[in-house]
Amino acid sequence: MQLFPPLHQTPLAELFHARVPRGEPWAWVLCRRILADETLARRLLCEPLSPGLADWIDQELMRLRRELGHLRKQYPFSEFGHLEPSPAEAAALDVLQRGCSADVQALYRKYGYGIYVYHSAFVFDGQIGAVERPDPACFDDLVGYTRQISTLRANVERFVAGKPAVPMLLYGARGSGKSTSVKALRTHYAQHGLRLVEVLSEGLDQLPTLMETLAPLPFRFVLYLDDLAFSEGDERFHRLKVLLEGAVYERPANVLVVATSNRRNLVSQHWSERPDPNASDPASWDTLQDKLALADRFGLVITFPPFDQQLYLEAVAHLLGRALDPETRAAALKFALEGRGFSGRTARHFANQQ
Repeated sequence: MQLFPPLHQTPLAELFHARVPRGEPWAWVLCRRILADETLARRLLCEPLSPGLADWIDQELMRLRRELGHLRKQYPFSEFGHLEPSPAEAAALDVLQRGCSADVQALYRKYGYGIYVYHSAFVFDGQIGAVERPDPACFDDLVGYTRQISTLRANVERFVAGKPAVPMLLYGARGSGKSTSVKALRTHYAQHGLRLVEVLSEGLDQLPTLMETLAPLPFRFVLYLDDLAFSEGDERFHRLKVLLEGAVYERPANVLVVATSNRRNLVSQHWSERPDPNASDPASWDTLQDKLALADRFGLVITFPPFDQQLYLEAVAHLLGRALDPETRAAALKFALEGRGFSGRTARHFANQQ
């Protein structure tokens, strides 16, 4: 067994598929092997480095250095890449050239491994995958919600700094900027170690597995649940409820849940379910309280009220980067009143057509 096995059947195939930085390519190819080794990385992230494993890693590093010399002699290529190396790649190169087992462990503890080294946005549907081109959403794109965004950012900045933070529910009118606000967190705080993981509905069944995967990594993960709502009898409702509070397993300190929804009560209700205030049967109240419990477990609820005409026009002007002349103002109002309504999303759609 090799601790740093080849990623492809032949060295040339490995080089062809690797996205290497500027410079002689073979050292970067072997650096990617070190950074990609999930099995070794997770062990070194979760356990102390034993003397025996340290000796094995040191031997493997020597093998990689011999392989590097062989590849350079057999395939003396000039540079393949055109970008500067990332800090993680530069650190891996230093480990490859002169490092030891303790340096390998330090590398994983600072930069992670695999897809987490190269990406800041992910999608989880039962398995986690990297987002190659994440939405470059920015807080400057939003108009009219200064207080809400300040509250959101203050809580996330506590989280990034390693201080206690509470799960958040952003709810309000459609198109008001809730999802954009969450995605903008990655844009603004990725350089401080924040990572965004969008949990799709089918991934709610595998939340404990996701927690186990993320817990040892050296990043702060926002679990993003977009447009959250549950139908009657949906078991995923209970799985999320215990994640927020009440699970047997501990939610990792490097995970923060942020959800968006168009309604405050996340589980569908019917008027017929509302108990008589004077009812003596406690069971009817239990059903209602269970449905309200999920929203109550978000420590911070931030409301995004609907746009009015004035705020909509301010958003259009902001996105266009200029004051609205009478003709543009009339066109913007006509665009909204054709059935789209006043919202930040409508303002963006209109601005994109100008």
